[in-house]
Amino acid sequence: MRGGKPYAPRRLQDFRLLPGVPKAVGALKRAGFLVVVVTNQPDIGHGLVPASVVQAMHAKLRARIAVDDIRVCPHRQDEGCACRKPKPGMLITAARRWKIDLRRSYMVGDRDGDIIAGNAAGCYTLLINRHYSEPRRAAPARIVRSLPAGVRFILAGRKS
Repeated sequence: MRGGKPYAPRRLQDFRLLPGVPKAVGALKRAGFLVVVVTNQPDIGHGLVPASVVQAMHAKLRARIAVDDIRVCPHRQDEGCACRKPKPGMLITAARRWKIDLRRSYMVGDRDGDIIAGNAAGCYTLLINRHYSEPRRAAPARIVRSLPAGVRFILAGRKS
């Protein structure tokens, strides 16, 4: 984060997982949850990061966390694609691929676009409050302080 705004890493050596994330995702997996990552990566579309670097970051992620799928929108903000959050395209595509009932699913994210996409798809939304200076245009169902806190909430009140 710089100046209250989040920035994605542009080099593999700068890619890091936040504390507690591997353990929290592992708890979801042990509880039988499917874990799908949906991520906007406009730096690819802007030519600032090669797609191969983002793929290497995702390989590093998969080596530490048992995610079932990673969906990527590589488009710039001005391209008008259907996949870029806040549109729900990646969630809908993942739901078709994995036969996910989005109404019984959780969308956890740290930005307004995540919450808008999750709400549009019918998910229960959890916002990880990272104290960004960006305005909030959407109301999450719940605000949590970290992914581990969100996972504890999900596991305590798992939808049937």
